[in-house]
Amino acid sequence: MKHFLILAATFLASLSFAADAPKHVKAEDAFKLIAAGGVVIVDVRTADEFKEGHIKGAKNIDIMGDEFEAQLAKLDKTQPTLVHCQAGGRSMRALKVFQKLGFEKLIHLDEGFAGWEAAGKPVEK
Repeated sequence: MKHFLILAATFLASLSFAADAPKHVKAEDAFKLIAAGGVVIVDVRTADEFKEGHIKGAKNIDIMGDEFEAQLAKLDKTQPTLVHCQAGGRSMRALKVFQKLGFEKLIHLDEGFAGWEAAGKPVEK
């Protein structure tokens, strides 16, 4: 396990970030990033979708909610932030808002929560 965490931390450190270029990852790489720690997970699905299952530790901020931008603005913009929805469409739209607010290290889970589940990654309910 210690070896795995070292590899995951090395993977996170190897990512180069630019404010205008989010990194795109699949479930396996997202899992490694989360295991390494220090990654904020933002699930932009609805509260009902989130209740049905989500990635452990994720913050649910519904992209369709009236306070979406205001809630995002409260987050630490310097932390690596993994953004996802169910399949990738809403979270891709959400990335524009994150960028507008000045988030520095954006990571997009390309296949969304559906891809996470399909890859057999842990789900919290």
